Amino acid sequence: MSFEDKTLQCSDCGNTFTFSAEEQELFQSRGYTNEPKRCPSCRQARKADRYGNSGYGSQRQMFAVTCAQCGKDTEVPFEPRGDRPVYCSDCYRKIKASG
Repeated sequence: MSFEDKTLQCSDCGNTFTFSAEEQELFQSRGYTNEPKRCPSCRQARKADRYGNSGYGSQRQMFAVTCAQCGKDTEVPFEPRGDRPVYCSDCYRKIKASG
């Protein structure tokens, strides 16, 4: 099947963008049946909003703690309950590797 470049309108910003023949072939090879609704820059912005800059989801709340092993101040992605020791990433790796 032969594809030709198409001009589409972005549903977010309203600007027109080209849906190239190469992109159409890629979409078909991946099994996508719908044309893109957003221009490349709006798609990129939406991905950044969805996945955050790190790519691992939205920004997680971090909690300041003192490592129970070395005493270094660090942050962890969970709220310590106080009934178990909390370690910095270096000490945690050492403990996990030895146990």
